[in-house]
Amino acid sequence: MEGSKVEVLIERLKPAVERAVVALLAARNDKGYWVGELAPSALATATAVCALAILQRGGATLSGDAANAIESGLDWLARNVNEDGGWGDTPLSFSNISTTALCWAAYGAVQGADGRYGAVVAAAEKWIIRSAGGLEPARLAAAIVRRYGKDRTFAVPILTACALSGRLGKGRGAWRFVPQLPFELAALPVKWFAAVRLPVVSYALPALIAMGHARHHELPSRNPVLSYVRDLTRERTLALLKTIQPSSGGFLEAVPLTAFVTMSLAGCGYVDHPVVRLGADFLRRSQRADGSWAVDSNLATWLTTLSVNALAGSRGADGVAVWLDQESRRRIATWLLDQQFKTEHPYTRAAPGGWAWTNLPGGVPDADDTAGALIALHNLGERTSDVLAAAESGIRWLIDLQNDDGGIPTFCRGWTNLPFDRSGPDLTAHAVRAWVLWRDEITGRLRHRL
Repeated sequence: MEGSKVEVLIERLKPAVERAVVALLAARNDKGYWVGELAPSALATATAVCALAILQRGGATLSGDAANAIESGLDWLARNVNEDGGWGDTPLSFSNISTTALCWAAYGAVQGADGRYGAVVAAAEKWIIRSAGGLEPARLAAAIVRRYGKDRTFAVPILTACALSGRLGKGRGAWRFVPQLPFELAALPVKWFAAVRLPVVSYALPALIAMGHARHHELPSRNPVLSYVRDLTRERTLALLKTIQPSSGGFLEAVPLTAFVTMSLAGCGYVDHPVVRLGADFLRRSQRADGSWAVDSNLATWLTTLSVNALAGSRGADGVAVWLDQESRRRIATWLLDQQFKTEHPYTRAAPGGWAWTNLPGGVPDADDTAGALIALHNLGERTSDVLAAAESGIRWLIDLQNDDGGIPTFCRGWTNLPFDRSGPDLTAHAVRAWVLWRDEITGRLRHRL
């Protein structure tokens, strides 16, 4: 009986798999790889609205569509609020304190929005009162800090947006609820960052600089020496920020990170700074027709490797996926080779050999996407000298990333003990899978290291 049930299930699965494969293959773009689209995000929409509104309030020269972008963003948030009055990260997510506080801040940042969207704002305030215990700045700040603990990567940006929008009170007093990020440490050589143990994860360096500037501008340290050092490192850290900003303007191609950087510098009066102008352009280009923003521009590399590795489930006699013809495999392999970083990354100083999640200039090499790309290249079956060289470079990159505890972190080796920089079992398993697939095809010292 049990065997019969399994056979019936297998027969039912066959047409389901065939339909899924047809749909997946049809989702490729005209260049043969997958791009996809991320879900709209209340968090991303709120931060983008805040940034553009603070720029506009600061007297920045924005294009004519900026006001429309702000208003359509607020409209989208009003249409997608949860029944309980709060917002989650997507329209299908449960309400949380971080996103709800940011959406509330977005309405506060836009002149007159509290009146035009009175019912929405009132419902959000009721949700925050239930969650944080009150609307008082001290209660709200404590609730947000409590959610993230000692990790300042998310708490400080949220509180900065609340301060800039006036939700933490007026004047300098509002900024006492925003922890000061030590942006002056970014003036040190990059190789020192692990030793000084910055209070943010490795990819958040732009936020550290920009928000540190904003807090210091509004409420300098009472320590005259520390305040002097921060004044002394202003220009150097701003220059670094300009150096690591990608040509697209989007740090990590991420709307929230770019928005936080843009609003923080605009709040300091740097409305015409090149980093701010480029960031604002990125935000305006990233808005969707319905008024929303997604968290990131695309996950093309990640989505393509996932698709290839899913299609590799059916293999022919040559060991490669039969659902992809030879020309398709060749095009995808060529595209993946083009996405591998061939030089040191200007932002994270990562060595050559890794892959990011996207083919856009704001991507940063990471362990998960590098492992995914290595597995996909193996599954595609191409064994040209270029593919083998890329595989060896990627394997070496992952080995060099390995922490002393034997595990694999996300972006860099042992920078701090914060989540993205700690070893993760999922990341480690993915790396091991990639290594095992290629183990018999590499030689020499690299194979010995592996």
